[in-house]
Amino acid sequence: MSENPEKGETAAGTEKSAGQRVIIKKYANRRLYNTASSSYVTLEHLSEMVKEGVDFVVYDAKTNDDITRSVLTQIIFEEENRGGGQNLLPIQFLRQLIGFYGNSMQAFLPSYLEMSLESFTKQQERLRGQLANMAPGKMPGIGVYEEQIRQNMALFDRAMKMFSPFAYVRPEDAPAPPPEPAPAPQPAAPTDDSLADLKRQLAAMQEQIAKLATKS
Repeated sequence: MSENPEKGETAAGTEKSAGQRVIIKKYANRRLYNTASSSYVTLEHLSEMVKEGVDFVVYDAKTNDDITRSVLTQIIFEEENRGGGQNLLPIQFLRQLIGFYGNSMQAFLPSYLEMSLESFTKQQERLRGQLANMAPGKMPGIGVYEEQIRQNMALFDRAMKMFSPFAYVRPEDAPAPPPEPAPAPQPAAPTDDSLADLKRQLAAMQEQIAKLATKS
């Protein structure tokens, strides 16, 4: 395949209709070509398209493989590297995310993340309305966001129990381990009387042994 796209190439070979998915082609020289606008674009352009709600898919121009996931991941990587306090992903979240690869719960995590972000997105307008109605300088406390997280976790718990009602148990819901058995009581220390009895018994045994020895 040629490294240069045909001029005027579009998603379906004709003009792009409103609401149609935009096709982006990535060539071997790492350049991205927007087939709808017949122009080269950058990752920053694709980032703006995402924020504007434009639906697009990225194909490898040579193999025609869908590489949208890797390109979107690269956009996140670029955004996180901008610095300036604009990072979205906490380090602990990234560590936990990596830890889920190969984990038994890996299959459920994408759905949970989608549910959480969709729920949070639906809350945005409500939160913005609350902010707009607040007096200047009075920002909502962290409790507003913590409540949203608790709701997401409750939703996730219900989903997990529907998928696997027996296998999935949260650590905090796990039954407590049985109590350890009480230690056996220590034997009582011998008293003076018991020691005297033992001495008398030993003396009697020695006398019996001596008598048997003299008779033999």
